[in-house]
Amino acid sequence: MSLSIIILAAGKGTRMKSAKPKVMHTLANKPLLQHVIDTAKQLNPSQLAVVCGSGADEVMPYLEQQGIDTAMQLEQKGTGHAVEQAKAFYQDSDQVLVLYGDVPLIENATLEALIHEGDASTLKVLTTVLDDPTGYGRIVRDVTGRMLMITEEKDANEETREINEVNTGIMCIPAKWLNTALSQLDNNNAQGEYYLTDLIAKAVEEGIDIDSITCEDEQEVAGVNNRVQIAELESYYQQKKATELMMAGVTMRDPARVDIRGELTVGQDITVDVNVIFEGNNTLANDVTIGANCIIINSVIHEGAEILPNSIIENAEVGANCSVGPYARLRPGSRLAAKAKVGNFVEVKNANIGLGSKINHLSYIGDTDMGADVNIGAGTITCNYDGANKHRTVIGDRVFVGSDTQLVAPVNIEDGATIGAGSTIRKTAPAGELTLTVSKQKTVSGWQRPVKKK
Repeated sequence: MSLSIIILAAGKGTRMKSAKPKVMHTLANKPLLQHVIDTAKQLNPSQLAVVCGSGADEVMPYLEQQGIDTAMQLEQKGTGHAVEQAKAFYQDSDQVLVLYGDVPLIENATLEALIHEGDASTLKVLTTVLDDPTGYGRIVRDVTGRMLMITEEKDANEETREINEVNTGIMCIPAKWLNTALSQLDNNNAQGEYYLTDLIAKAVEEGIDIDSITCEDEQEVAGVNNRVQIAELESYYQQKKATELMMAGVTMRDPARVDIRGELTVGQDITVDVNVIFEGNNTLANDVTIGANCIIINSVIHEGAEILPNSIIENAEVGANCSVGPYARLRPGSRLAAKAKVGNFVEVKNANIGLGSKINHLSYIGDTDMGADVNIGAGTITCNYDGANKHRTVIGDRVFVGSDTQLVAPVNIEDGATIGAGSTIRKTAPAGELTLTVSKQKTVSGWQRPVKKK
């Protein structure tokens, strides 16, 4: 049974008060539309298309980069008219699932249940029950519970407005019937639009079977119309993610103060302090500790590692039982072997730090291959950029680098070498030897410190 999915994303979103298309506003650092696309793809549709309209100049290139088909709704004539614009992408399918680019948290399991309710010839509607149904289309049923129609609020009488079962907009529709039914809709309503919801009454008239399932969680089917609603869904999403992580073995000092903006794979006995942000795809192994105010981006942190407060780790790998921070930064391409230490106010970029090596404080290590058991003194800099090109520094095993040292790449510090404090090293430092640069110390007798003019 073939399934086409059509995502409606043509609305203007005027209540967002933004030049950006509504569906491109982000939740958990991902566009609203992308959330829907990702869920839709899990259903393995035979075809997937997005109906664009307002803001298409931004939305369509974004979709084209992903190879997603698009259709245009040049005039905003309602949801029925929008679906009809995508006819080419569903006319040969058995069923058409209609989703919305501003309903980002709909779940795969809910959609699976809807699709498999009844058979391919059944019109299926996803509903929910609200304490306050204001603004939503009401589900009108007969005394037996059979669905008769969906009435938009602007077209509803007082009795109908009392109904609290509402339309989510999400439907799964027999494709062949839809091809004909859409062309027969009229716009004789308060909005002067072609409502997709009018298909219900038409199905009743033509004897098409109608089934429905009810989504118990109203936030899952909540749409976004303004920034307040985005914030509400963000809070709901983060709470849900935090709960999942805690159930998986993560201790969160305050789950309300952790943000998951992507995918986070976790082991057990992990501790995460407050104000931590995870972006992209991250993996935390068993017994990892993340201190307060850290940002972790697209990184892997191995078993027993400790990330101390106020550290940033981006596109990096931290080995088992390492210590990073506080106030450390691992930039892209940084790889720490087991038991390495990167201390406070240390920046590492595109560098391999060997087993048990230590960069304790106030240093920059960039474009470097460092061996095992190295000690880097405070204020050490690898001078990796000559103004045009980057060069690598190679540091062997058991090297000791004194404080306030500059290693001017390309340069090789061989195994067991010692670099004297305050040196500028431009040539190979031989294995097992002390290498240093010396400037003569002198005292100027009788020198007077300047006095501030009155």
